[in-house]
Amino acid sequence: MKPGVSRRALLTGTAAAAGLGLAGCGSVTGGLSDRTRVKQWNLLAGADGAIMTEMHGNFSDEHPDVELEATTFGWGTPFYTRLVMGASSGNAADIATIHLSRLKSVSPDTLLDAITIDELTEVGIDAADFPEKIWDKCFHDDRLYALPLDTHALVNYYNKDVCQQIGALNADGTLIDTTGREAYFDLLRAAKEVTGQFGTSLDTFGGWRQFWAWYRQADGEMTFGDDDFEMDDDKALQAIETMYLMAEEGLCPTFSDGAQCAANFENGAAAFVQVGNWEINRFKLFGGDNPEWFSMTEMPDFFGNRRTQGDCHSFVLPHHNSWDPEVRKATVEYAAYMLKHSYRWGEGGGHTPSYLPVTDSPEYQALQPNAEYSGVVQNVQFDPDAWFSGSAARLFDETGSIFNQVYALTMKPEAALELMKDRIHTLLALPNPVD
Repeated sequence: MKPGVSRRALLTGTAAAAGLGLAGCGSVTGGLSDRTRVKQWNLLAGADGAIMTEMHGNFSDEHPDVELEATTFGWGTPFYTRLVMGASSGNAADIATIHLSRLKSVSPDTLLDAITIDELTEVGIDAADFPEKIWDKCFHDDRLYALPLDTHALVNYYNKDVCQQIGALNADGTLIDTTGREAYFDLLRAAKEVTGQFGTSLDTFGGWRQFWAWYRQADGEMTFGDDDFEMDDDKALQAIETMYLMAEEGLCPTFSDGAQCAANFENGAAAFVQVGNWEINRFKLFGGDNPEWFSMTEMPDFFGNRRTQGDCHSFVLPHHNSWDPEVRKATVEYAAYMLKHSYRWGEGGGHTPSYLPVTDSPEYQALQPNAEYSGVVQNVQFDPDAWFSGSAARLFDETGSIFNQVYALTMKPEAALELMKDRIHTLLALPNPVD
């Protein structure tokens, strides 16, 4: 029996760990040494990946009895394919870092092992240590399958010098608030006068993030059934029109992949950039002796609030045919260590830690520029619930190729909306490959 615990049992503390006394066929205790080997898989190859590597080194220094073997795979499909294949054979890593939005798409009841209350209590972790809406997403069929490390989301970076020139800073040096799409466009127009190129940069290949942020700001919902889905066409069209209008006026690039998106901000071609908070370390390093040349805040209010597209990196336990009890114990200790030391994850990686004892601490609340966008935890909007949805999933890719044409001004918003709906219907007709 795989270890598991119901939501009620988790909250009341009545569950007991099960199945931990069997001999392990994954990582092994001992071997050529008396250290317990823990295999970890992740998909963090960017600037935040360097911070995780640093944290892994710290964990190893403080746990000399544990041999942590961490492996980074290609972001997106390569990682999830490897995870599914390994877990289906019962011989994957002991712990893996996935996007919380992908939890259901990796068939947790068959490919993951649940986590018990006793294990969490033993390492000093409690349900009250996490934001409720994020904690609830860690469950499937009333069993806990994930431990959230952070909240990461689409945010708004700004060049302090340019914003000072256009009068866009408050007295304390933070970016002024704007309300409504046109008010923010005015800000971009003023910035474009200074940069001579764009007001803002963004990833025109990752348009799903902007779409979902603006669609959710307008209270747009997207729900999926067995063979159909519901979406508010008017609100969806409004979000797509925002892309087209921004590009048509030259306020953003018509073509900008992930690398060029960040480069436009670094080289001064754009005074703003809408990209994930994971780029913070890159921009600090670019500044050299002036790492505070920029700051960042939440997504601007276009349609009544500051909701934004986002996700959580989370730890899961890939299914094992059997667990070595020492390996299992060391694995949960590793997860707890990463949560309790996630101040460094927020400081260097830019992600907002999900572990409240860290984010509520005076040390983190004084951290800049992180504190300026800390409200993103309340405003983050997870992708709609479907096997083909979530970070690096088919919905992101299929819609991204459409929105890229909108930014390029080669497809009008009305045509993009219809094509988007066709693509979603095609995805609905496909069987979940994990099933």
